[in-house]
Amino acid sequence: MLTGTTRTADLGAGPERVPLYNIPAIGPDTDWSQAVSGAEIVIHLAARVHVMKERATDPLAEFRRVNTAGTIALAEQATAAGVKRFVYLSSTKATGELSPLSGFSETDPAQPEDPYGVSKWEAEQALVEISKTTSMEVVILRPPLVYGPGVKGNILDLFKAVKRGALLPLGAIQNQRSLIYAGNLADAIVTAISHSDAANQTFFVSDEGTVSTPGLIESIAASLNKKPHLINIPLGLLKLTGALTGKSGAIQRLIGSLTVDTRKIGAQLNWQPPYTMAEGLKETAKWFFSGSNKF
Repeated sequence: MLTGTTRTADLGAGPERVPLYNIPAIGPDTDWSQAVSGAEIVIHLAARVHVMKERATDPLAEFRRVNTAGTIALAEQATAAGVKRFVYLSSTKATGELSPLSGFSETDPAQPEDPYGVSKWEAEQALVEISKTTSMEVVILRPPLVYGPGVKGNILDLFKAVKRGALLPLGAIQNQRSLIYAGNLADAIVTAISHSDAANQTFFVSDEGTVSTPGLIESIAASLNKKPHLINIPLGLLKLTGALTGKSGAIQRLIGSLTVDTRKIGAQLNWQPPYTMAEGLKETAKWFFSGSNKF
């Protein structure tokens, strides 16, 4: 039995009659007992993610309250309910912001740099300890940037910019990024649920291969049947613009490299992403053209 949650109360049964429960907030005191009762597997995807307009006086404390303490509370209640396997969606940011040329691997030391990454890494550590002292198996997945229908943030901004024919001063960027289409991530989660060799393991997951920022823009343009308008601006000028506008972090994410090595999940679980990036972007474009992104 898989148990779902929703922001809308009293929705009843979801797809395949999976029961839905309203969880109004996640933290150390959240009562998960009804949701985990009778469940054999818990897939924990909810988190406090990148907050564009931070209002918390202590952002790290708030990230820890939701992502670390909230995860621990769920895992402890899942253990008490007899849950057999706990699949946790972490993040590459639990390892760091900029990867080596070979990509992050599971053996690299974790060096998270922002409150989100710190909170996800601390949750990972807590889950590992719970798996050592209980019978509940834990599987940790670390995806990079996720895209697909419903995407927000920089990827949605790029779709909008390409659609309106905006000039994008990103042609000179020579970086590499790992991404993962939501369909590929869902497939990896299914594998993490069912594969016996996934128990108590951590895996990086991503689409096949990597892409540069200009390459991603060109691929987005192809999915929209548009011509990209890339212009070459020196990286130093981009960095200066970011500093002057208070958007250094956003610029760094655009120009920096962040790739992951997925050989472990391929070798250990025989997992390969079933969709290409082109297929994933095409599905994202269908959603984008549907107008759903306006709501």
